[in-house]
Order: sequence, then C-alpha cells, then structure tokens
Amino acid sequence: MTTPAPDMSSEVAGLARKITREQLFTAKEHGFSDTQLAHIFSTDELTVRELRKHYGVESVFKTVDTCAAEFDAKTPYHYSSYDTENESVRSDNKKVIILGGGPNRIGQGIEFDYCCVQAVFALREAGYETIMVNCNPETVSTDYDIADKLYFEPLTYEDTIRIIEHEQPLGVIVSFGGQTPLKLSSRLEEAGIRILGTSSKGIDMAEDRKKFGAILRELDIPHPDYDTAVSFEEAQEITGRIGYPVLVRPSYVLGGRAMKIIYSDDSLKEYVDQALFISEKYPLLIDRFLETAVEFDIDAITDSSDCVVSGIMQHVEAAGIHSGDSTSILPYHNINPDVIRTMKEYTRKLADRLNVVGLMNVQYAVQNDKVYVIEVNPRASRTVPFVGKATAVPIVKIATRVMLGEKLSDLRKEYRLADCDELGMNHLAIKEPVFPFSKFVKSGVYLGPEMRSTGEAMSLAYNFPESFAKAYQAANMELPTSGTVFISVNDRDKDERIIRIAKDLYRIGFDLVATSGTYKFLSDHDIECKKVYKVGEEGRPNIFDVIRLGKIDFVINTPLGEQALNDEEAIGAASVTSGVPFVTTIEAAEASVQAIDCLRRQEFGVKSLQEYASYRDQ
Repeated sequence: MTTPAPDMSSEVAGLARKITREQLFTAKEHGFSDTQLAHIFSTDELTVRELRKHYGVESVFKTVDTCAAEFDAKTPYHYSSYDTENESVRSDNKKVIILGGGPNRIGQGIEFDYCCVQAVFALREAGYETIMVNCNPETVSTDYDIADKLYFEPLTYEDTIRIIEHEQPLGVIVSFGGQTPLKLSSRLEEAGIRILGTSSKGIDMAEDRKKFGAILRELDIPHPDYDTAVSFEEAQEITGRIGYPVLVRPSYVLGGRAMKIIYSDDSLKEYVDQALFISEKYPLLIDRFLETAVEFDIDAITDSSDCVVSGIMQHVEAAGIHSGDSTSILPYHNINPDVIRTMKEYTRKLADRLNVVGLMNVQYAVQNDKVYVIEVNPRASRTVPFVGKATAVPIVKIATRVMLGEKLSDLRKEYRLADCDELGMNHLAIKEPVFPFSKFVKSGVYLGPEMRSTGEAMSLAYNFPESFAKAYQAANMELPTSGTVFISVNDRDKDERIIRIAKDLYRIGFDLVATSGTYKFLSDHDIECKKVYKVGEEGRPNIFDVIRLGKIDFVINTPLGEQALNDEEAIGAASVTSGVPFVTTIEAAEASVQAIDCLRRQEFGVKSLQEYASYRDQ
C-alpha cells in the first residue's frame, strides 16, 4: 500500500491508497485515460491527474520520421506514449498552438480544417512557430509540411494540456476547429493557459441559452421564444406557453443532430421518450419555430472596438432547413435595406457585448421584415471558406492577426476593408450543398433541421439564374431543358408562387403532371397538366412507376409536417435511383425554373477566381 505524501489533498491521498505508481503506469500504458480511471475509482479526472503528477507518471512524445531516416526531417510529427524517452525537442521560438477539428463528420469537417491551415500560414508570416494538434490523417492540416510541428493526438483535455505543458506556447487558438476544441476553452483558461481570441467567458455566454437570452433582452434584440426542459411535463408546459410548431433539440448538438420540428403533444411525447440523454446539465432546447421566415448567415471579424461584417448570405430555402443544407447566396438580393441595416446593427452589438476577438457567425431569421436572432457562434463557421473565396478577402488571415493583438482598424486600411458586402462585388456567388442520397436511398431525401449534406459546391456568375444553374451542375444535378415535370406541393404552397412556376415551365415547353390535389389547384387556375395516381391510390401507373419508367425529367415535391408521407418518400427514392433531379422546397423550385430558362438561352463561360476578384483592385 502506498503511503500518502503530506502535501496531498484528501481526495488524492484516498486514491493513492487504492492504486500504486506501478499500477497507474501500467494502466496508462494500456491506454486508460484519466477520465476512465476516474470512473473506475469513483473520483474525478482532476484527482487522477494530480496523482499522476505526484507519481511522476507523464506521457512522452515519439517522433514519426517523415523522411524515413534518409536525411534529417525538417517537419516531423509526434504522438504520445507512456515510455521513458521524449523525442520531441522544444524550441525557444515564440510559438502558437492551433487545435484542429478532430474526426470529420456531418456538421463539422474540412471547412474548419481550411481555417486551421490559413491560420498556420498567417502565423508563419507573422514570425511564429506553428504547432498543430489534430487526430485526423485525412485533412490538410495534418499534412507533414503544413505546420512547423504536428501532434497526432485526441482533442481531449488530458492530451491537449500535456502538449501545452511541454511546448509552452504564447497562446492557444481554439476557435478555428469548430465545436470540438471550443469545449476545451474554459478548462484550459482555468489551468492558466492563454486563449487567443474570444475568452471562454464570451464563448460560454453565447453557448448557454439562459445567459444568451439575458444578453438579448439587455440589448433589446428580438429572438424566437424558447426555454429548456428536462422532462416531458416541462416541455409540454413550454409548448403550451410559446405555441406550436417548435424546434426541439438536445443541448450542444453538432450539425443539427436529433433536431426536429414538432407540431403536437403526441409527437413531443414520442421525441422525449426516444431522447438518449436529458439532464439538468444537458437539457432539451425548445424554440418557437418561425414558419415562412427567410434565414441569413452573417460572418464577421471583430475586436474589442471594431467589427467588419465579412459576408451576408441569404438562404434560398425558408426557415427550417439546416444552414449546412441550404443553398446560400452572396451577396443577398431583393431584401429590404432596413432589414440589412438591422442585422448589421445587431451583429455589432452582440460582438461588443460578448467581447468577441476574431471570427463570429450569427444566424438570423426574418419574418415580415422583423429580424430575429437564432444563434451566435463566437468562432469560425462552415461558411468562412465560401465567403473568403467569393469576396477575395483573406478573412482567416485577418482574424488571426486580430487574435494576436493587432487592431482591426489598422488592418482595415491594409486590406481596404469596408463591410465586405459593400465592397462593390459585381458578381454573385452561390453555395450549393451536395447530398449522399444516391448511396443512402433509404435514409430519406427531405430536408429539415438535421444536417444531411456531406459537401458543397460553389458557383460564380454575374446574375442569379446563371450562378444557380452552375451551382446545380457543380453539385452533379443536371437540370433538364425540356421534357416532363412532376409537381406535388403541400397545401401551404398552393399559392401564387406555384402558379407562376407552373406557368413558366409550361411557357418554355415542359409538359406537366401532378397528383390529384395539385392537379385540381393548377387546373382551377387554367394551367394545363395531366393527373397521375399517388403511390397509395388505386390505379396504375402511379407516380413511382412513371418516374422509374423514365417519363419524368424533373420533380417538384414539397412535403409538410413532421415526417414525409410514404408517397413522398417513394417519390424521393425513385428520383434518386433513376437519376432524376428534384427539389423539395418551393423556394428551390423558383430558383430552378430561372436556372432552366437561363440554360436554354445561353452558354456558360469560365473565369478564374482572380478575374472575379478584380473588383478589389479598382
């Protein structure tokens, strides 16, 4: 039995009586983390860490020779091991550590890796040694020749703090890797580590719904009604107060996972019963869902005294579609100038109140020209690479320099920055999501608050129809210029928009077919079309058969409600397997018709990003 040292805390002394140094070292050799050992011995991670420190049980770093010993490796990378010899040599240079995004998954991927790599370039230009920490070999940030030093380590507190203690950097950047490193900020600051950029306090104020709600009330900024619940009874009380429909999600989700739009108590009860984990620490988030609203993404660079709005992206689809799945337009178009001014004003107020330093993303919903804040992320967002390339402004480089302490007001002059959406862009850029539906047909094809896309394409042009057509082509969705269009829309979409869409399609030579409800609505408005059976109706061929037989060239199908009906899922599956392009929102249908008309009238040329960016030199 180990005799506790007199300087040990009672918790550490109690653990020391349960596990010897040799046993602890063996456990660490076999891969047990401090968190796992804390669980086994009914204590906390900090106590295990303190005992390790007392015993002198620390990991060392081994080197992977990127030159196979043929000559000295200039850019080696390292991994930790519980051994005796440390092969990682610390330099005396001023250095910064960047925490990457970890494994790629839907909702967090290469867009954050882009930010990390651009930050490495900016730091190197500023004379800093750059150290990258990431555990994903399939990213550019972990290429051996990007950073001066690379650590292949998990992005946990235990592994990260060990690297920081060894390297002793001037600071750590957590806001370029997405949500994963952001969660480490408070613990790192508590350990005395300098976080470059927004402090953990500012991050927490944006992440914590109650704190953020108080800030919005203080600043008099509207937001959809919301609350948090840890039981069905609490959730039911909230929905009774704010009204259906509501957007429900677990705390701290990534990519909108497990998000759902709920329309009734029965569906709410089913959702709560199926929720994997709800507690006081991780409650259920319930927001009033703003139907028919238009969503916007705003990216900004900010410091303690200045804020540059670097891009305002307008979503094509109405609210309810995850921002990662939405087609986005930069710059915005056909929007009330007062709405734009209001969003900029709110963005600057929030940046100042949260004391954001570096990058910030704000999501807004606009309903009847009233602006609502949905959420604020005091970090890089998935839209940053798109905005940077579209505007030809090195957003990440500027943000990195701000995080190092330079004044944004000075950088405005160097980079000729007004608000980037007011820099005189004479072209238009569209971000088009790419979906894996052809590989996962049974997963369903209808978009909602849970992110489904696995990539995105970008198109540039001098007008909206051409840019939208190019975006579809880049996303491997070839729009037809003739043939037959199937239309089936929900009752809410049976308005002047679908009438205009149908008339435009008929005008440019398409034949139209529709299911019974849509057929009657179009016929009542003197639009010629043919009726086709639904999947569940008696009679053949039904729409599933017609699509599979190759008689449909384009599908417009807009479901409504909490889940698509069997007929709508069958339509989507048939479209995917048959290679027929389809849209599932009325907004995407409107844009598609404009793009089809453009395809029929003109041929597209090719221009480089540099040519589109030439407006910056004028």
